[in-house]
Amino acid sequence: MSTRTEHDTMGNVEVPSEAYWGAQTQRSRNNFKIGGETLPQPLIYALALVKKAAAATNVSLGRIKPEQADLITQAADDVLNGRLDGQFPLVVWQTGSGTQSNMNMNEVLANRANEIAGTGLAAYQPVHPNDHVNHAQSTNDAFPTAIHVAAAIEINRHLIPAVKALRDTLDKKAQAFAPIVKIGRTHLQDATPLTLGQEFSGYVSQLDHGLGRLNDALKDLYELALGGTAVGTGLNSHPEYAEKAAAKLAELSGLPFVSAPNKFEALGGRDAAVAASGALKTLAASLNKIANDIRWLASGPRCGLGEIKIPENEPGSSIMPGKVNPTQCEAMTMVCCQVFGNDVTIGMAGASGNFELNVYMPVIAYNLLQSIRLLGDACNSFNEHCAVGIEPVPEKIDYFLHHSLMLVTALNRKIGYENAAKVAKTAYKNNKSLRETAVELGLLTGEEFDELVVPADMVHPR
Repeated sequence: MSTRTEHDTMGNVEVPSEAYWGAQTQRSRNNFKIGGETLPQPLIYALALVKKAAAATNVSLGRIKPEQADLITQAADDVLNGRLDGQFPLVVWQTGSGTQSNMNMNEVLANRANEIAGTGLAAYQPVHPNDHVNHAQSTNDAFPTAIHVAAAIEINRHLIPAVKALRDTLDKKAQAFAPIVKIGRTHLQDATPLTLGQEFSGYVSQLDHGLGRLNDALKDLYELALGGTAVGTGLNSHPEYAEKAAAKLAELSGLPFVSAPNKFEALGGRDAAVAASGALKTLAASLNKIANDIRWLASGPRCGLGEIKIPENEPGSSIMPGKVNPTQCEAMTMVCCQVFGNDVTIGMAGASGNFELNVYMPVIAYNLLQSIRLLGDACNSFNEHCAVGIEPVPEKIDYFLHHSLMLVTALNRKIGYENAAKVAKTAYKNNKSLRETAVELGLLTGEEFDELVVPADMVHPR
């Protein structure tokens, strides 16, 4: 492999000839051969957007030349258009501030800018990675800004639409299933009736609350650290830089980003990311419950509950012919388990900053963006390949409904709790119906029982 010589403040480093990165990126490649988890693409694109906004702001404040800003913008657009996707090779397991990845971006943009200008790679004229691309920035404010920008974009553009689509599908099912009375279950035991529509309406409400929590989390993610520079004081940045840079990012992204009112919190804490992860974890808890309920309700086909049918998407066994499994439910619950674990990591990492900087930012970014991506993808997949195809099985629903002992609850007002319990226990022991047992015990006539025990009348207050 041919190389070229690049240098930084520690000396010369050999870099692959065709690479747009420079010395600091190569040092990170050499020194951190740990795992294979690279920083997520949305974070790379967000960091390029930060650099583009910074260049526009710095030129407007007279801090860099128009030619330099234009070249940085063109290079940043190349990143954002995917033309330089192979130029960001660094793993998550590096410095906790993300300095090497920030410099990776600075070096790539500088080298690409200079290539556009005709001076070539490693020339660093007219654009220097530190003096121009990173002007008025520190990794300590640029990297957390990129985390917030990436997370906000991904939640708005990927996750929220996916959750809404699944929510709307389940809402249509809830409305369609409104007339279907079925037996309820608590503690995995028979309970009083409800409608299948009411059961599904609970899932819809869970997702509505989840969407609300995501929007609440976005409010903090919209606050940006940019302009705090090294420790939050704004050293080496123009007094107007922070506000203008945030406004530029808002303009470029179409999202309501603002400058964080307290840069010391914005650098030293990662509370917004922890809170966002909490919203993701809660959404995962809801989705896990929904998927579990649906696979239980669809269990069978002959020896399970079988109250609903779900789409049969692929063969389920390499040894049992004809077996089909609830694979979308299984995929969803595995995603939820991963999100629960990611939240633990983010919580520990967010709590572990010291003084003016949190130094767990790459692992926070990796896990946060993975959770957003997985939940969005899982909602889309579950919606398309499972939820839209859910259908009731009326004969199974009716069988369980009329064989449940818990219909006896309707007798409480007439014969009292203890007598109603006696009817249920005796019917179960003798394998007889509730009606037959109540009459045999002399507690009710058959006509009185029929008047009191009407499942459709038990699904609302009366």
